[in-house]
Amino acid sequence: MLRLSTKGQYGVRALYEIANGYPDKPVTIREISEKQDVSVAYLEQILNKLRKAGFIKSVKGPGGGYLLCKSPDEISIASILKELEGPFAITSCLDPHEGCIRIDSCVVHLLWKSLGEQIDAFLNTITLKNLLSGDLYKIKSKVKNSRRKSASLCSA
Repeated sequence: MLRLSTKGQYGVRALYEIANGYPDKPVTIREISEKQDVSVAYLEQILNKLRKAGFIKSVKGPGGGYLLCKSPDEISIASILKELEGPFAITSCLDPHEGCIRIDSCVVHLLWKSLGEQIDAFLNTITLKNLLSGDLYKIKSKVKNSRRKSASLCSA
């Protein structure tokens, strides 16, 4: 089973909350914490990394909080996850830090590589704007329909 770390999951959820305030309503870390049920201490670590990467900026003082540095339609879910999780690799053989000595003779290397590329391409098409507007449900139904079509190919 493929799983994202909580850092990636909470980072996307935090940026979703900050995107709700775009372009000029700063969102506090406490608001994010309460709405997403994530500890302030953990959010501080995640938001600090996202701030250093240029996704958000902090506004000090009364009425302060966090704002997106770019429009929600310019921030893909893939870019968020890459920043928080590192390079996308569904198996250790695809991880540039780990590598694999069997790449040239592995029968499934290209399968995992192709799957990873498809997941990455999909996540690159989804933006914070899609999450805000609920467009993701339209995408989800398209995926379900394509699964039904491929399942019906075998039920003859």
